[in-house]
Amino acid sequence: MAGWPILSLTTFLPLVGAAFILMIRGEPDVVIRNSRNVALWTTLVTFLLSLFIWINFDPTTAAFQMVEKADWIPAFKISYHMGVDGISMLFVILSTFLMPLCILASWDSIKVHVKEYMVAFLILETMMVGMFCALDFLAFYMFFEGVLIPMFVIIGIWGGPRRVYSAFKFFLYTLLGSVLMLLAILVIYFITGTTDIPTALAAKISPSLQFWLWLAFFASFAVKVPMWPVHTWLPDAHVEAPTAGSVILAGVLLKMGGYGFLRFSIPMLPEASAYFTPLIYTLGVIAIIYTSLVALAQEDMKKLIAYSSVAHMGYVTIGMFTLTMQGVQGSIIQMLSHGVVSAALFLIVGVVYDRLHSRDIARYGGLVNNMPKYAVVFMVMMLASVGLPGTSGFVGEFLVIIGTFQANTWVAFLTASGVVLGCTYMLWLYRRVIFGKLIHDDARAMPDLSLREILVFAPLIVVVLWMGVYPSSFLNVTSASVANLIHNYQTALAESGAMVLAGR
Repeated sequence: MAGWPILSLTTFLPLVGAAFILMIRGEPDVVIRNSRNVALWTTLVTFLLSLFIWINFDPTTAAFQMVEKADWIPAFKISYHMGVDGISMLFVILSTFLMPLCILASWDSIKVHVKEYMVAFLILETMMVGMFCALDFLAFYMFFEGVLIPMFVIIGIWGGPRRVYSAFKFFLYTLLGSVLMLLAILVIYFITGTTDIPTALAAKISPSLQFWLWLAFFASFAVKVPMWPVHTWLPDAHVEAPTAGSVILAGVLLKMGGYGFLRFSIPMLPEASAYFTPLIYTLGVIAIIYTSLVALAQEDMKKLIAYSSVAHMGYVTIGMFTLTMQGVQGSIIQMLSHGVVSAALFLIVGVVYDRLHSRDIARYGGLVNNMPKYAVVFMVMMLASVGLPGTSGFVGEFLVIIGTFQANTWVAFLTASGVVLGCTYMLWLYRRVIFGKLIHDDARAMPDLSLREILVFAPLIVVVLWMGVYPSSFLNVTSASVANLIHNYQTALAESGAMVLAGR
């Protein structure tokens, strides 16, 4: 692989596809067909490139791999720096895996401004992959914020009746927190003299300054996760976004906050992370219990799944701040599992919405009679969401609860209560939609899954079962980086305690 900028190719290939789509001319039908084809093939090739990265990735080392570095703004010691480690590797795969499925899912449902829609998704893919690969603060921030623009457009143009309100709410919530993160990045730049992320991770920052920097990063990452109580933008964004928009929003964008905690807050600001761990536990437990109860009260399928996403991300934040091997590994697996399962659940809602144009749970019932394939797919993803052994959801939740038990028994007990609540609202949703009497004539007339829809769901089911049956193939990728993260964290805390004892 020497001499091949594989990360840059994977990151910027979608922009090449977007440029091709912008140049397409001809009759409207020809433009629409060619735009769809170019977007699909571009995302498929991008996914194959990311698999090539995974195949050549060495899981035995915690060092950054496939590193690309070049001077960007040398006068200010700003460089173009890309690389992946065990923490970021699988998130790159998740981003590129979901994108072709989103294009397929939008094949027939998006009928207006198709060309612009495909361009927006390809730009969004570049921003997501670039953010997980960036090893320079300036590039990271540009990709991190760049995600907002195509998602804002996707919700605002192709969303539901309240799309403009939801798009602006999503944009303002996330932008406000990110401004504070930018201030923290500037402070780190003045301390280290560079925007290089590995240099900043190795720098020693005073505990008093760590306190303020941690809060600045927290303001951005907590909104992205989202954590309670800054989660209120998420249900509105999900409800109004088109199906593929909801897939990427839940599948990848929510993981940006968790990734930020693992990449910056914990390794760079260890003393502050230890100080604020009780806060994270408290907010995580509230998110798990409160939003699960709110999900039980929903009559809109998308809103129910949106609130369940907040609850599942509560497991993630609690697990990673236990700073145990099981907890951190579990939080990463939970993010990956949630990225696949929540994406599938929103696609499941999109199937019936495309047929009946309603997300109200009461409009359905008894679909097992005329849509048995749909009922099977729904069942698999519902069981994965509640953490059935043998599915991806079980591995993440089980590891998080084990890691949390080692750190705090009461927090582990409260966290585990979310499993019961999750079973309650997901089984309630499944029973009302799939079983019962088929009393609505329009629901009775709905056809079962088409070949295109089966092609969308099949890889999602394979991944869910693969992660559940053979989780070590994913855990091995992250183990060296997670072990290094925990070791550096514990070392930093031990040195800080020694300095306090020495009166420094």
